[in-house]
Amino acid sequence: MLPAAARLRSSDDFRTTVRRGRRIGRPTVVLHVLSRPDTVTRAGFVVSKAVGGAVMRNRVKRRLRHLVAAQLPGRTRGVDVVVRALPAAATTPQRLAGDFASAWQAAVA
Repeated sequence: MLPAAARLRSSDDFRTTVRRGRRIGRPTVVLHVLSRPDTVTRAGFVVSKAVGGAVMRNRVKRRLRHLVAAQLPGRTRGVDVVVRALPAAATTPQRLAGDFASAWQAAVA
C-alpha cells in the first residue's frame, strides 16, 4: 500500500503530469513522469475499462501499486508519476513487472 503522501489524488495533478511530463511507453504500461524536486515522489494509476472487467482492473492496479511501492524508498528527488496500464497488462501479466522496471529506469535516469 502506498502512503497517503505518496499518492496523486486530484485530477489537476494527473492532468499536469500527463500533459507536461515525459512519456515512457512499454507494451503493457505507460509512465508519465514530471520532475518536482520540492515534493516527495507521488504516484497515480489509470486503468481503463479497455484492460478488462472490474476484477481484472483491480488486479492490475494492485500489481502496479506493489511495483511502485518497491521503488519509492530509494527515491531522493521528487517526481510525480502517472502509471497507465494498457490492455496487454491483463493478457500478459508476466511481462508487467519487466516492462514497469524498464520504464521506471528510463524515467528516473
